Amino acid sequence: MLTLTNKQRAYLSSMANPINAILQIGKSSLTPEIVSAVDEALEARELIKIHVLKNCFDDPKEIAHILAERSHSLVVRVIGKMIILYRPAQKPKIELPK
Repeated sequence: MLTLTNKQRAYLSSMANPINAILQIGKSSLTPEIVSAVDEALEARELIKIHVLKNCFDDPKEIAHILAERSHSLVVRVIGKMIILYRPAQKPKIELPK
């Protein structure tokens, strides 16, 4: 099982800063389509941001952990309604600090 150190988490968080959210979760919350979109996005990018819209009444932290579990990824950080997820690809592009 892959885990992140605080240093790696901070590094990934700073890398995610300039990128825009590529997915939005609305009132229908977590659907199978969202989970598969997250999975595809992680395979392509490794590090993604997801925005939980105001009309979604579920807790963003809860959503983040469910998404991480279903997509075999790691929750880097949840800030307000923004979720940052990370999963190394087959050929990793992002080199994590030790």
